[in-house]
Amino acid sequence: MKIYIMRHGEAASGTPDAHRPLDLTGQQEVARIADWFISTLGEDRHQLKVVASPYDRAQQSARIIGQALHVDDIMTLPIMTPDAPPETLIDWLTHNIDPREDDAPWLFVSHMPLVAELVGQLVDGSPNARLPMGTADVVELEAEVWAAGSATLVRHVTPATAAID
Repeated sequence: MKIYIMRHGEAASGTPDAHRPLDLTGQQEVARIADWFISTLGEDRHQLKVVASPYDRAQQSARIIGQALHVDDIMTLPIMTPDAPPETLIDWLTHNIDPREDDAPWLFVSHMPLVAELVGQLVDGSPNARLPMGTADVVELEAEVWAAGSATLVRHVTPATAAID
């Protein structure tokens, strides 16, 4: 089973942090990633399940992807904020996604440092493992079960490489 973990696109500065929107560059980055998803997922793109942090920039990134792929339902998951512990999301994955019964791809849109720590722990298993991710980067993971150290890193796509991947 595959999941995709994405960092939101570049956001405008300001406060409060939870309400910062994507800036123009961020919107363009996410649009490039949306095009990549269309070409990568093919007909499966309509099955994509999109989950996003409650923060505005992640919601906006998820909506851009959802609109491009004709996915209307975006789930908001409050445990996906920037400083949330990755173990909480790993526990959510373990209890909510059964790879034996659910073969639809999932996309999780969140923030640094959560995305870096989440990918690191899913792939490496160590609580100190991290995979730095730039804005609008996407990591594709595969696993038979979702637990620390159980995933395989399939690819890491950036907005710059999305067009050539």
